[in-house]
Amino acid sequence: MHVPTLIEHKREGGAFSAAQIDFLIAGLTDGSIPEYQWSALAMAIYFRGMTAEETWQLTRAMRDSGTVIQYPDGHPPIVDKHSTGGVGDKVSLILAPLLACDGLWVPMISGRGLGITGGTLDKLESIPGFKTRLAEADLIPQLQQIGVFMAGQTDRLCPADRKLYSLRDVTGTVPSQPLIVASIMSKKLAENLDRLVLDVKFGSGAFMKTRPEAQSLADAMAAVAQLAGVEFTAQLNPMDEPLGQAVGNALEVHECLETMQGRGPADLENLTLTLAEALTKTPRTQLQRWLHDGTAYAKFQQLVSAHGGNPADLETLVSKIHPAPCIVEVLAPVGGTLRRFDALTVGRACVALGGGRAKATDAIDFAVGFDAMAKCGQVISQGDRLCRVHARTAEAAAEAQQQILAAVTIF
Repeated sequence: MHVPTLIEHKREGGAFSAAQIDFLIAGLTDGSIPEYQWSALAMAIYFRGMTAEETWQLTRAMRDSGTVIQYPDGHPPIVDKHSTGGVGDKVSLILAPLLACDGLWVPMISGRGLGITGGTLDKLESIPGFKTRLAEADLIPQLQQIGVFMAGQTDRLCPADRKLYSLRDVTGTVPSQPLIVASIMSKKLAENLDRLVLDVKFGSGAFMKTRPEAQSLADAMAAVAQLAGVEFTAQLNPMDEPLGQAVGNALEVHECLETMQGRGPADLENLTLTLAEALTKTPRTQLQRWLHDGTAYAKFQQLVSAHGGNPADLETLVSKIHPAPCIVEVLAPVGGTLRRFDALTVGRACVALGGGRAKATDAIDFAVGFDAMAKCGQVISQGDRLCRVHARTAEAAAEAQQQILAAVTIF
């Protein structure tokens, strides 16, 4: 096979066969196809797209470029969830232990935040000692012991995806739908799942800005899941205001701990339960009971221990381990109903505080962010608190206050 001819073929709108895709992914993985040729190919795919069959074959080849997790005979159902990301989206930290309480196995391979969307691994690493890199030999024993792990992509899991994403990130091809689908689904299929639920966010604080865009992505992923034989559900959820009442790594973990003890925000608890219902036949009332009676919290404590952390640190994560030096309130300038709390603006403000990354190599400040955030539809009096800012300096806090005021509309 001649790589320039294949690039020209896609550039002119042609479709690839399974054998051609296998050749291209093998060359990407072992380095025999130069990055500049794959960059050109990614751009051709960006403009010309792929058929559903091509997208499936690309996903399959990327999955098979590395390890596919294998489970012992007689294992419980293997389930997972993927979110396309949003501001304050911390559902995974609650959902994974909750599902494990139900006797399911949850092998959750997670990622880091980039831009305004926070990453599950970054949030977990705000817990002292929590190791997000696990040896492959430890994955199955941990599932057998507690039913859940939450870790980063291993070196041998979908190596083609790691290489292709790094190229897309610097060549302007990240938004390509078939490449998005293949990237997400190859990692989830490498988990060898029985059931998967996709939480597709749309709105100002999401990658997909409109509901039709989100529906198109969900449909494309559903087609791949069907061809892979995985039971699949997609749910579309708005991301115009932050999810829950906290944005920022340690602050979001603290909110998850509250939610796993029945004291969390209603929108966060409701979304978690709705996603859980897509993966289990256990009634919602029982799932909610495990959140309210501390069962899910106890499972999360087991998870922390298994990953090298100390559960005793959880209760002081914000107050003692990651206290922000400067905490100030943002007060409502007028009274009325809170009509808008723009997620995009809040996400950008959190990044500016140091709670997110502008580029992949940036360090994360676990302490900074926002909490006690008011919710849209809430009646506000002049002088009421809209949120609290957790900042490293008074100057940073003052700037964040102004950004928050620009994010809200009250009338």
